[in-house]
Amino acid sequence: MSVRIGIIGAGVMGADHAKIFAEDVGGAELRLIVDADPARARALASRYGAVSGTDPEALIARSDIDAVLIASPDFTHAPLVLACLKAGKTVLCEKPLSPLSAECLAVMAAEEAGGVQRVQLGFMRRFDQSYQEMRVALRDGLIGRAVMMHNFHRNVENPAADFTADMAITNSAPHEFDVARFVLGTDYLAVTAFSPRLESGKVGPVVMVLETSGGQVVTIEVNNNAAYGYDVRGELVGEEGAVSLASPLHSRIDRGLQQVTPYAADWRPRFAGAYRRQNRAFVDFVRSGAFPADGASAWDGYAASVIAEAGVTALKEGRRVVVGMIPQPEFYRKRTD
Repeated sequence: MSVRIGIIGAGVMGADHAKIFAEDVGGAELRLIVDADPARARALASRYGAVSGTDPEALIARSDIDAVLIASPDFTHAPLVLACLKAGKTVLCEKPLSPLSAECLAVMAAEEAGGVQRVQLGFMRRFDQSYQEMRVALRDGLIGRAVMMHNFHRNVENPAADFTADMAITNSAPHEFDVARFVLGTDYLAVTAFSPRLESGKVGPVVMVLETSGGQVVTIEVNNNAAYGYDVRGELVGEEGAVSLASPLHSRIDRGLQQVTPYAADWRPRFAGAYRRQNRAFVDFVRSGAFPADGASAWDGYAASVIAEAGVTALKEGRRVVVGMIPQPEFYRKRTD
C-alpha cells in the first residue's frame, strides 16, 4: 500500500522533496502540497499530479494523508510538528526542529506522551555514503581511537541579505553539529567560536571548536561567502590513521595548461543521494513504525539546537560556553540500546 504524503512548503527544499517522493521513492504517493504562496504551491503540485492548497493545518488533519514533510520556514517547524503529533501523523521535518531548544523540549514531551516515535529530522548527511564510510572506519578500528574531527561547510554567498554570523551557527552549522555527533557517537561539553571580518563587509567565516564528552576536539568552519562554490569537507583523525570525505565528482576539465574541477552552486548535487536514501528510510518508517537505524530523532534536533544556542553565546561573548543538555530520555534510547 502506498504511503500518502503531504508537503508543507513549496520552496527550494519542498520542491526537491516533491521530486524525490514522486520520482525516486517506491511506495510513496505525493497527494498534497501547501504553501503560503498559492501560485507556487499550484505550480509545484501540477508538476507531479498532486493537489495544492495554502493551509498546513488542513493538510495535517486530512484522513487521506498518512505522513507529512515539513519544508516551511524554520520558525514554523515546531508548531507544525506538534500539530502532526496531535493528529497522529508521522513527520519528516527539515532542520532545525526549532531554533529554540525550549520548543524542541516541547516537541519531545508531546512525542513521549504519545508513546510512539513519529518525528524524523532532516539531517540527511547521516545517509551520505562518505560520512557512512567514515563512521564504519571508526567503528571497525581502522584508524584507532578518534582524536579530532575537522569539518568545513562553504557556500557561494549569503542565502539572504539579512543573514548574520549568528544565523551561520543556527541555520548552517547544525548539519555539522549533528553529523559529528553521529560519526563519533558522542555529545558536546563546550564550545568556543570566532569570526574574522571580511573587507567586503559581508558575514565572515565562523569557526567553532567543540569539546566532546568522549575527549575529542571537533572543529567546524562555516563560510557563507566563500564565493567559489559549494564545498563540504571533513576529516576524522584517529590515533592510528585518518579518514577524509571524498566528494562525488563526475568530471574534470583539462584546458589551457590548467586542470579544473567544477564546484556546484549549492548543496543539491553533493547530497542528492543522501536525500533519496533519507526519504526512502522515512517511507519505510511510516510503513513499519520502526525508527530508521541512521535517522535523526527529535532528541537529535534538540541536541543541535542546544549546541547552536551555546555557539551563538560563545561568539557574542568571546568565551568558552558549556553546552547544557538535559539527560537523554529513555524514550529516545529504545532504538540504540
